[in-house]
Amino acid sequence: MAAEGTDDLSNNGHLTNPSGLYDPEVAELPKSDVVGSEESGDGGDTSAPTASYTAEGEEEEEGELPADFERLWKLTSDNPLDFNSWTDLLQYCEQEGHMRACRQSLNAFLARYPLCYGYWKKFADLERRAGHNNKAEKVCEQGLKAIPLSVDLWIHYVNLLLGTLNMNLPESAQRIRCVFEEAVAAAGWDFHSDRLWDLYAEWEKEQGNLKAMTVVYDRVLRVPTQFYNMHYEKLKTHLTSHPPHDVLSPEEYRKVRAEYKQSQIQAKKERTDIAADEEERPPGEEEPADNGKDSEEAVQKMQELLLASREEVYQQNEAEVRKRWNFEDAIKRPYFHVKPLDRAQLKAWQSYLDWEMAEAETAEMDVERTSVEGQESSKKVCVAGHERVLILFERCLIACALYEEFWDKYVHYLEPRCLEEVRNVYRRACEIHLPYKHSIHLQWSSFEEKHGNILEAQRILESLEMTLPGLAAVRLRRISQQRRAGRLDVAESLLKEALEQSKDNPSLHAFYSIKLSRFLLKLCKNPARARTVLQEAIELSPDNSRLYQNLLDLEMSGDLRANGGGVQQCVAKALAAPLSPKTKILFSQRGLQYAEDFGTTVQSVLSMYDEHQKLLKEHDGKRGAENGDSDDPEKMSKMDDGSAMTVPPQTAPPTMPHVPITTPPPPMMGGDMSGSYGSYGSWYQQYGAYGSYQNPWNQYNQYNQYYPHS
Repeated sequence: MAAEGTDDLSNNGHLTNPSGLYDPEVAELPKSDVVGSEESGDGGDTSAPTASYTAEGEEEEEGELPADFERLWKLTSDNPLDFNSWTDLLQYCEQEGHMRACRQSLNAFLARYPLCYGYWKKFADLERRAGHNNKAEKVCEQGLKAIPLSVDLWIHYVNLLLGTLNMNLPESAQRIRCVFEEAVAAAGWDFHSDRLWDLYAEWEKEQGNLKAMTVVYDRVLRVPTQFYNMHYEKLKTHLTSHPPHDVLSPEEYRKVRAEYKQSQIQAKKERTDIAADEEERPPGEEEPADNGKDSEEAVQKMQELLLASREEVYQQNEAEVRKRWNFEDAIKRPYFHVKPLDRAQLKAWQSYLDWEMAEAETAEMDVERTSVEGQESSKKVCVAGHERVLILFERCLIACALYEEFWDKYVHYLEPRCLEEVRNVYRRACEIHLPYKHSIHLQWSSFEEKHGNILEAQRILESLEMTLPGLAAVRLRRISQQRRAGRLDVAESLLKEALEQSKDNPSLHAFYSIKLSRFLLKLCKNPARARTVLQEAIELSPDNSRLYQNLLDLEMSGDLRANGGGVQQCVAKALAAPLSPKTKILFSQRGLQYAEDFGTTVQSVLSMYDEHQKLLKEHDGKRGAENGDSDDPEKMSKMDDGSAMTVPPQTAPPTMPHVPITTPPPPMMGGDMSGSYGSYGSWYQQYGAYGSYQNPWNQYNQYNQYYPHS
């Protein structure tokens, strides 16, 4: 267990506990509705404790705040994720002893990091020292809503009540017992809950309620905890140190006494030397009256019966502990901290969760196979397996609260079982622990939309966009959501708004322009508006080849007989733009194919061909200059006299990456031009229907490059 302070976070988290898993007398676990912090893990339904903590009828401390408070407060406000800034602020307020400053800083800190149970304890102690016992209790209650698995905080709360309540009043003892019941219901199934159970049993002993003490030990005997054997030894000592009627409930006492008498009768029947007074009595004569006291022999025999029945439970519990011992031993930091966990720790949690889920699945399959009348014990085992999985997930999400993969794993486990629990998990993850991780928010929104909660799905994305403004993935998801809902006008307005807001970022502006043009073309069936959007974007970003590509696609998607000029204009505009030579060749190549496939005159084809050849020669000339002079006289002389057996690499014509260069033979002087054009066919086919141009444009679909880092 970490020490109090920055690292004194609880090794327990919060949980929905299998309260009455084996014992029908265990109270049901109260559902918590407070949230843990953004960078914390918790267990339970949570909602951030943002409210200031002032008891009714009491006013905050008057007077100015300490000198450096505003400076330190501003540091935490500017960067709320800086844990060190928070600890500096809290330490300063504690040193100054200023009540108002302490309350303000602790309220803000615990709203963000509610799993730091040590600060909840400090807050409660602060209020108690100031004489505000009611406030101290409320602080503890608020902390336990945020982290109900914290054994340390439950013990602190109990000790606070023991120190402030008048224990001479019967209602005080009843309240303490109720708190203990809430504590073991919420945190009693944690592997490290031994101190809580032991404190409960010892308190009942102090109250002189030995029967209640037995009940507590019987319950913990079924819980796999770290010191399970210690509880068993204490239970044996307890049972053998007092007469059975003092430590057992009336029902169990009558049962064990009947078993003892039955064993005595059976033993008498087996003996041959039955005394005369023990022989069978005549009809009508009753057995001697029982004086209500057990002999020493009877007490001893009944104690043996009690221990034998509990030995079987102990052995079963020990088997469960042994199964989990290595997994538990591998977990070195079970509490929350902002420092990242190493890979070994993450792997340990993953392995433990996988194993526990496999155990629960096996138990469930066994129940299905043995689902016959009277097999209630199998159903209990199945329920126990599921509840243990939930407990382990909640413990894991304390130490691993900042890791999305564990929240995803929890959601996938819960979704086939309970949709409302899935919502609670998403809510805790997104609103508290991972408010700046957009991917899990998008998953939450998709989950709500999938199950028909459209308004909630829209609210999630709107809230995320307020937290992370300018994130393209969020805006696109909002647009898609509205489109699927049939609200094309809203989707278009969102695209236009994003386009207007991104004018200072040419690359992002081009991205939204393409999205808007496709939207107008495909869904609104308005190619004129789509063309206008792209043309305006080209004016702002004339060097963006993707805009020209999408404009060309738009022109070619229409009626080419009526809009052939638009295609040629787009190609000409791209060739005149400040684009790279490779890109221009691609546009020229596509324009050449368009002329071949849809051109109305052969002159248009030849004109495009000549333009394309010029681009190729310009590019080849630049490549030749970069590779050096290929017309070295010494090398040429070696070729002429046959001294060179192979052609030097430098003499090979330069090739352009991704674009095969094959120049058709020059036309014959005075010959038929159709022969020249006919030779173009072999050149044209080597281009493979300009298939090579597509890959660069497909890369544009990967718009992650526009995302700000979350």
